[in-house]
Amino acid sequence: MFVFVCAGCGAELTTPLSQVSLPVHARQQYGNGAQLPVLMEAGTFAVDPDPWGGPWRLWDEIDPVEAEARGIYAPVHALSDGTPGASVIAPGDIRGTRLIPEKRGGACCGLDGADGPNMACEACDLPVATRIDDCSLWQMVRLDSDVVHRVPVDGVHAAPLSWTELAEKGEKTPPFEPIATWGGRLGPNHYWSWSPRWEAAVGHALAHLLIASQGQSVKVPDGLAADVFQRALDALLPAGTVERRAGLAGPGQPSPDAGVDILLVPVHPQTGRTWTPAGPTAPAYLVPLPLGVWLWLVSPEPSLPVPASGRIAQDVLRDDPLPLLPHHLFQADRTTFHHTLVRLPAVRSPWVRTILENLTRSASAGHF
Repeated sequence: MFVFVCAGCGAELTTPLSQVSLPVHARQQYGNGAQLPVLMEAGTFAVDPDPWGGPWRLWDEIDPVEAEARGIYAPVHALSDGTPGASVIAPGDIRGTRLIPEKRGGACCGLDGADGPNMACEACDLPVATRIDDCSLWQMVRLDSDVVHRVPVDGVHAAPLSWTELAEKGEKTPPFEPIATWGGRLGPNHYWSWSPRWEAAVGHALAHLLIASQGQSVKVPDGLAADVFQRALDALLPAGTVERRAGLAGPGQPSPDAGVDILLVPVHPQTGRTWTPAGPTAPAYLVPLPLGVWLWLVSPEPSLPVPASGRIAQDVLRDDPLPLLPHHLFQADRTTFHHTLVRLPAVRSPWVRTILENLTRSASAGHF
C-alpha cells in the first residue's frame, strides 16, 4: 500500500492505494458526448509509462532513433513531450488538492487535461495532478511523477490472486452495456451498445493478432470471438494464404488443439503479467486480453440476449421488455489498435507497415 505526497511540502494527496495494471482502455475516446465512468477502481492506482498531453511534436520533427528509444516503431501524427510515468487514480481517492480554474482546457462537459496539470496542492499551491472527466473520456486523476512521490504505508499487504483464484472469482465484463450521454435537445439519455471496454480490448488484441499472423489469414474460434475479431482480420489480411488458427487458452482451460498457432490468453489485473502455458508446449504467439473479457469468451453468461425465432407460449406471462442489442456490428477501437501496433517492434516489417499506411484509405477502416 502507498500514499502519494507532494514533493514540494510533503502533504498527503491520496488515500492508501494498492498498485494494479493500467487498463487497456485508459486512452480511449469513445463516441460523442458519452458519459464514461471512472477508469480505476477505488483504492487502486496504475502507472502509465507513456507521456500524456502537451507539449506536442509532429512526427516530422522527431528523429527515428529518438522515437525507437521511446518505444515507437512506426509513424504517428505527433508525440507528447509530457512527463512519463504518471500514477493514475480514481477521482474519489484524491485528497488535499484544489482545482485550478484557468486550466479548464478545451473541454465541453468537464475537464480534458489539455492545458496540463489542473489540480494544485492545497498546502503549497504546487500543480500536482490532472483531473480528466470530459465527455467521451474515462474519468481519472493523473498524478505528475515529477512533483508527486509515493510512500509505503503500514497495512495489510495482500499477495496477488493466483490464476486459479482469478478463474474462479474473477469478474466478467459483459460485451453489451447501456451508454449514458450528457444530454442534448431532449436531455440526458442512454442507449444500448457494445461495451467500450470490449472495443478497446479487441483493438489492443487485434494489433497482436496482426503481428502473430505473419501476413497470413487467421481464423479465430466461432461464436463471440468471431463476432469481434473475424471481420477485421479478414479485411486486414490477404485471403487465400495458408491459414493460421487462434484459440482460447488460460487457467482452468483444456490444452489447445493441435495446429493452433496463436493463443488468446488473459492478463493478470493486478500484476499486468500475461498468462503463459505451463510445461513443454509447442511455441505459440500469446495475444493478451483483459481478464474480464477473456472470462466471458471462455464462459459466456447463458442469459446473454440473442435473437430468437418463434413465439412465446400462450400460457407464459411476460411483463418485461426484451433486452436491447447494439444496432451495429462490432467495431474495434481504432485508437487503441494504432497505439498498440506502433509500439510492437515487429511493426517495422514491410508487410505490416503497408497495412498500417493503407488503413485510413482501405475498406478495413470501416471495421474500426
